[in-house]
Amino acid sequence: MPTYKIRGMDVEFPFQAYDCQLVYMEKVIQSLQSRCNALLESPTGTGKTLCLLCATLAWRKSLGGFSTGKSSRRGDMSSQSDSPKLPTIIYTSRTHSQLRQVIKELKRSHYRPKMVVLGSREQLCIHEEVSSLRGRAQTNACHSLCKKRQKRYCAHFPRVAEFMTNNPDLGEEPIDIEDLVNYGKTSGACPYYMSRDLHKVVDILFAPYNYLIDPGNRRSLNIEWNNAILIFDEAHNLESLCADAASFDLSSGLLTACISEAKNCVDLSVARRDKSNDTSCNPDNFAILKALLLKLEKRISEIDINSKEVGFTKPGPYIYELLADLNVTHKTSSMLIDIIEEAALLLEEDTSTTDRGGQNKTKGAVCRLESIGNILKLIFKDGGTSHANYYRVHVQDVQSTASESFGGKPSRTLSWWCFNPGIAMEEFSKLGVGSIILTSGTLSPMDSFAEELKLDFPIRLENPHVISESQIWAGVVPVGPSGYSFNSSYRSRDSPEYKLELGNAIVNFARIVPDGLLIFFPSYYLMDLLIGYWKNTNNPNSTNSTIWERICKHKLPVIEPRQASLFPTAIDDYMAKLKDTSCSGSIFFAVCRGKVSEGLDFADHAGRAVVVLGMPFATLTDPKVRLKREFLDEKALAVPLRTGSKLLTGEEWYSQQASRAINQAVGRVIRHRHDYGAIIFCDERFTYTNRQSQISVWIQPHIKCYSKFGDVVFTLTRFFRDGKSRKSTLLQNSHTEDHLSKNVKRQDNLKPMDKLFNSFLVPMGTTKDPTCSEPSTSLTESKTQNFSAQIRVIPPANRCRDYTSTMKYSSNPFQIENKNSAAAKRNLDNSEQMVVDLTEDGFQDEKQGKGIIASCSLKKTKLVKTEDDLCQRTNFQENQSSVSISAKHNPSTKQERSGNTEIMQSTRDAKKGNLQSRIHNNLGAVSSSAPADDEEKRGSTFLSQVKEALTDAEYNDFVGLMRALKSKAEKASHVLQSIAKLFSTPDRLPLLRRFKDYVPAKYQHLYERYLE
Repeated sequence: MPTYKIRGMDVEFPFQAYDCQLVYMEKVIQSLQSRCNALLESPTGTGKTLCLLCATLAWRKSLGGFSTGKSSRRGDMSSQSDSPKLPTIIYTSRTHSQLRQVIKELKRSHYRPKMVVLGSREQLCIHEEVSSLRGRAQTNACHSLCKKRQKRYCAHFPRVAEFMTNNPDLGEEPIDIEDLVNYGKTSGACPYYMSRDLHKVVDILFAPYNYLIDPGNRRSLNIEWNNAILIFDEAHNLESLCADAASFDLSSGLLTACISEAKNCVDLSVARRDKSNDTSCNPDNFAILKALLLKLEKRISEIDINSKEVGFTKPGPYIYELLADLNVTHKTSSMLIDIIEEAALLLEEDTSTTDRGGQNKTKGAVCRLESIGNILKLIFKDGGTSHANYYRVHVQDVQSTASESFGGKPSRTLSWWCFNPGIAMEEFSKLGVGSIILTSGTLSPMDSFAEELKLDFPIRLENPHVISESQIWAGVVPVGPSGYSFNSSYRSRDSPEYKLELGNAIVNFARIVPDGLLIFFPSYYLMDLLIGYWKNTNNPNSTNSTIWERICKHKLPVIEPRQASLFPTAIDDYMAKLKDTSCSGSIFFAVCRGKVSEGLDFADHAGRAVVVLGMPFATLTDPKVRLKREFLDEKALAVPLRTGSKLLTGEEWYSQQASRAINQAVGRVIRHRHDYGAIIFCDERFTYTNRQSQISVWIQPHIKCYSKFGDVVFTLTRFFRDGKSRKSTLLQNSHTEDHLSKNVKRQDNLKPMDKLFNSFLVPMGTTKDPTCSEPSTSLTESKTQNFSAQIRVIPPANRCRDYTSTMKYSSNPFQIENKNSAAAKRNLDNSEQMVVDLTEDGFQDEKQGKGIIASCSLKKTKLVKTEDDLCQRTNFQENQSSVSISAKHNPSTKQERSGNTEIMQSTRDAKKGNLQSRIHNNLGAVSSSAPADDEEKRGSTFLSQVKEALTDAEYNDFVGLMRALKSKAEKASHVLQSIAKLFSTPDRLPLLRRFKDYVPAKYQHLYERYLE
């Protein structure tokens, strides 16, 4: 298993890491070491989750060993066994299905921390009756059965302590929700309370978002929050989830149901008192609750709404004025909450009694009164009112349903909307957490994301993809087959020409694209409008068939349903139609922000192309959207211009929300390294630079704008025509990697930092060969090839980490469908472990006769013929990338390697000589001119001086900044500013000035400001 030294940490990774994976892991470790927050974007298929786990656990392991079962054998389950002060890692994702994938990735890693997955009673309860309940009713029933050992009690709860004592190693191997349930069913112990006991002593805790965002769930966790590490995976929807969690909507129907439950509580408590003289429940309390709710209902109905479209809006603090009329204040709210909890328990007990009597009408019902309690907790949280300034009160008339129409009463909804998602996140700062890491495949645009959460994210990353340029077709299609412009705005979407032109374009896409095709509409309204038109309109050139029928001739259609309950059926239908041999695949008509665009994996044949039919702007007349825009504009105008800071405006937020929805939709295709597909933007507005700048960074370089639809058809047809041979080549390379991983026992790995600094600090440069491809040569052949031959067999560094065909240890680790992945992993585990030191430079002394491969350049060499040519070069060198190779053969070599932490050898090291000379000697390569030698020496000397001038920590930062500049993971202005700060002390000013010689011409103006 390869081991990479990143920022001084030994990170064990189950496969050879790509460049983008190394950069990603470095950013994670930098965030943890610096105790600061990170915003990390990496496309699906780049191994983001595996990198995140390995980097985080490597950092945690460096602080102390993982917890074991020793403490539980002593009966100590209250703190971590090895050290109670070691930080706990809380890893969250949106759903349990996503967490299930994370656990699978953890199983693939070398790390085995003590862990557990938290779930609700709904997922973990194995009690026959309680497991069928939901919400507070289920919680109350569980509490009741666990503390009353009478005729009716839970037999599973008492067995938990014995099971945990007998199984102290539980959690030391990765376990999922299903594993806990199986343990419970086998042993009879309660899985829910097993997880609750185990979470107190784990190193890493996995849970859905709401366990951190919801204050009640957060308080239920027995965790030392100080210095804890919080990870939000798939965090692209985090801002909206935080805002929704801090908001509420109280409809007329819900309020009526709460009044009915309060009346039932009055009747039940009176009946108990009369029948059994039970005075535990005071009917007067429930009567007060009922009267208050009736008064609230009347108060809402009396609000004067002038415009049904606009509704009634007031600032957030108005909610306290509204409730004060009902005598609901901070003081009385706590009493009301207690009455509501008492009422919920009374209703649950009555439900249980009714069930035993043979009536199951209310079984599993949720107590509606709980929602009133939650609303009061939200409004009067922490005994303060300052948070209300980030809210708006809104009352609107809504369309009544049959169940909400009572005696002609108007159906109204009282809303208290939070427009500052940072309210939920600011709690973590108060708790003293160490770092908050937010990651996803689609976080762009990042500025608005960070601004919304009101957190400082000094570490940011927008990673490239691991695929090659030949695996993606991305284009803007501004016009249709007849030349009519595509624009889905309300001005043109209703025109027959637009509908017809778009339909004919989709007919062409359905004909060209093989297998699965995804079509994303901006809204359900537009999808219904267009599909209805296509079904009823004949093509002018073919009177016998409609546009819809022409689409169906090529692909079988599936339409995303509005109802969430029907969605699984639609997915099954789509996958079944993909297998139908009567057509060339299936076409899925879906909506941006819908279920299809959110977190589903359309890999390989399931999604060969995605078509976006416009900008998915939210409805401007939607009250929540309108008030959000107004809120942001007010905050932006309130900031004085003299401060120099600029807040997000409503229009910027509105536009960036649409862009994020597009990025989420197009991320459904190209899901792993060997996948390929097309991304088609059918709207002329995508030709605008400001629109393209908000598309995910990994897609932007591939986007081309086509002025003619015929060019789209030609290039797209050629792309998929080559797809079959492309797939065959990729699979052949994968099999070659498997074969080589079995036969190569002693491998040397490239040192990316050597390559990085050579490619950056030598002003002379060469161009990379875009036609590089992987070879199928043997180890012996690779050693005897000349320099030019070696260059041809090496793929570009920004494409993958597989620098030579003889440096393969496994097949693609991220392609789940690869049949050889398991075998490759076994071969990897059996092979000798590699250690790749990313903070080490210079060549190690290579022993003769050991068969170690000589290091080689990754880029094709371009000779500089004249000194004038040399002086005219202003860009950093993208090639001549030297790599140093070392292998972990025995302890002695490991010790020797650990002592060498420099990126490049000092020019004073006579034994190893000049770095550039060693490159040429090892390769037996092409000689360069004397001026080139001078430039190489200058770069080597400069690096040596940097090493001497900076501290170890600063030098590590310098290394990271150089890597970030090369990979374009951060903005050049940010990187250059950080480098200038490193050289800003008086004794380093010469370095500050000399570094300008290595800054590309296009960035010179950015760097010169730091020389003034």
